[in-house]
Amino acid sequence: LDSPYHRHPEGRDISELEIGELILPGTVVDARGLDSDGELTVDALPHEADLADSAVLFNFGWDNNWGSKEYRSYPYISEAVIERLIDTDVSLVGVDTLNADDHQNLARPAHTRLLDEEIFIVENLCNLDSLVGESFRFFAVPIKAKDTAAMPIRAFAEVDQ
Repeated sequence: LDSPYHRHPEGRDISELEIGELILPGTVVDARGLDSDGELTVDALPHEADLADSAVLFNFGWDNNWGSKEYRSYPYISEAVIERLIDTDVSLVGVDTLNADDHQNLARPAHTRLLDEEIFIVENLCNLDSLVGESFRFFAVPIKAKDTAAMPIRAFAEVDQ
């Protein structure tokens, strides 16, 4: 879990995040089919869904490459998607890749823009296939660590019955 402090020294660190900000209704965007270094465009976002105050998780299917060298080169969300997520007022963005940003873009727009807007980032997710089309709550709860920018978590979802 990346907090705003991860990119912005004046931003909140992990210890300052509230539990209610980290247990959220979730939506999975099915982004499977992109190749490594593929850019996800706004066309992939659900147009009718209300994403405000939710966790939006991008399922690239990249967790299937975990442990291989292919995992290091991955698809990513475009700057247009980042801006749409900000405009939609999401609370958290998650990906099943090594990083939300294009590894070749050193400006790191996802981390810079999302964290500046207090939109948290979770990377290296797995098993998002099982949540496609489901209604669920996403849990991204870290230990409270002062002066800490990022923290490993045990991310999980509770599917609504």
